[in-house]
Amino acid sequence: MQVLRLVVHARSRQPVLVLGEVDGERCVPIFLRPQQAEVIAVGPREGGDPAAGETALVQDVLVPLVGALGARLTGAEITDLVDGVYTAELVLRDEAAAEVRVKVRPSDALAVAVREGLAIGVADAILDEVGQDTSEVFPDGTDAPPHEQLREFREFLDDVTPDDFRR
Repeated sequence: MQVLRLVVHARSRQPVLVLGEVDGERCVPIFLRPQQAEVIAVGPREGGDPAAGETALVQDVLVPLVGALGARLTGAEITDLVDGVYTAELVLRDEAAAEVRVKVRPSDALAVAVREGLAIGVADAILDEVGQDTSEVFPDGTDAPPHEQLREFREFLDDVTPDDFRR
């Protein structure tokens, strides 16, 4: 999967990450928590060294921590959809190259994956159930420049209040 757009849902004012198939025509919307949407809006980590004074995000501690434990992060996967709620896992490889999966919130998994440039997967059953034709969702295409997406999201953050998320 690839990140197509980070948008704000008009009615709920919640951030939504739209993932699209790399070699397909379907996309899936995933509602995010605002903090993780901000991380995704910042984009991939540029390899800076937080110890040298470069700005680091909370998610940036995960890669060195996992590495110190003898493993490496390889991806994030949205694994299930039950009653409208996604579940997710971070995928790691240990020293013996065995796959290890850690259940996490979908917004956290996606924030880490985008920040670290990891592969993102979505279970086929989810794509079959809620996948939508990308050309119908984005009739004008998905290639809005990242700076435009970031500007739109920052405008949303400037005006949002906690009351906007109450049901």
